[in-house]
Amino acid sequence: MSSTQTPGTFTLGDRAVHRLGYGAMQLAGAGVFGPPRDREAAVAVLREAVANGVDHIDTSDFYGPHITNQVIREALAPYPKDLVIVTKIGARRDGTGGWLPAFSPAELAQAVHDNLRHLGLEVLEVVNLRLMFDVHGPAEGSIEAPLAALADLQRQGLVRHVGLSNVTAAQVAEGRRICRIACVQNHYNLVHRNDDALIDALARDGIPYVPFFPLGGFSPLQSSGLSDVAQRLGATPMQVALAWLLRRSPNILLIPGTSSVAHLRENLAAAKLELPADAMDALDRVAGASAAG
Repeated sequence: MSSTQTPGTFTLGDRAVHRLGYGAMQLAGAGVFGPPRDREAAVAVLREAVANGVDHIDTSDFYGPHITNQVIREALAPYPKDLVIVTKIGARRDGTGGWLPAFSPAELAQAVHDNLRHLGLEVLEVVNLRLMFDVHGPAEGSIEAPLAALADLQRQGLVRHVGLSNVTAAQVAEGRRICRIACVQNHYNLVHRNDDALIDALARDGIPYVPFFPLGGFSPLQSSGLSDVAQRLGATPMQVALAWLLRRSPNILLIPGTSSVAHLRENLAAAKLELPADAMDALDRVAGASAAG
C-alpha cells in the first residue's frame, strides 16, 4: 500500500520520505576506504540526522568496505520505524581501495546478505543495482542478467524494492521491462545536467530520482554566479545548490553527505531556503555556461 505524500516528501518504494536525506559515503575513510578518522563523530552525525527528521539514508556495504553499514547499525539500531535505508550492490573493493564490478548472481546474493548482516536487518527496503560498465559514469550495455538476479532476491523476500544507479535512459527502460524500478540514482547537480530529460520522464511516472554528487562530489561546485546568488540570499553556495535541486523537480530526493554535524545542519537548512524566480534564472545561466564550456 502506498504511503500518502505530504508537502516536502516523495514516495520511495512505498514509503513517503522527506526530500532531503543523508548519504553515508563520507563516513568511511579517505577514498571511501577504511575506517573513519573519528568513529564517535560519525555516530554523532547519524544520530543528529535522524533527530532532525532525516528518514532516508543512503549507504552501501562497499563503503569501507563494511564499515559504513557497521557505523549505521551502531548509531541507529534499533532503527526508527519511519527510517528508510537504501543500499547498493554491484561492486566490490580490492585490497588498495580500487572499485571492481561484482555482477554475477553469486556476488549479488553475497552483497545482499552482507548488507543485511552488517546493518542488522532481515530485509532491505531498497537495493540499487549499481552499474559498473564504466567506473566513471554510465555506459550502455544490457542489464538484464544482473537485474534479473536482483529481482530473484526480491522474490525471495530479502529485498522489498529495486532501484538502479549509474545508468542510461535506455537501461532504465530495459530495467522497467524486467521489474518495477523504485528509484534511479545518477550523477547530477547544478552544472552536471546530462539527465535533465530522464528526470522529467521519471517525474511523469512518479519515480524518484536521487542525484549522487549533488554538490559536485570530490571537487565541490565552484561558480561566481552561484556565489553571487548565495550572497544575495544570505546562504552558502552549497545550500543554494541543494535548494536548486529541490526546486528543479518534485521527484528529486537529495542525499548530501558529510562527516560534520555543523555541515549536516547547514545542508538540512537548505530545505527551507526559498529561491525567487530571478535566482532560478541566474542559476540556470550558471548551468548553461558550464554546458557551453
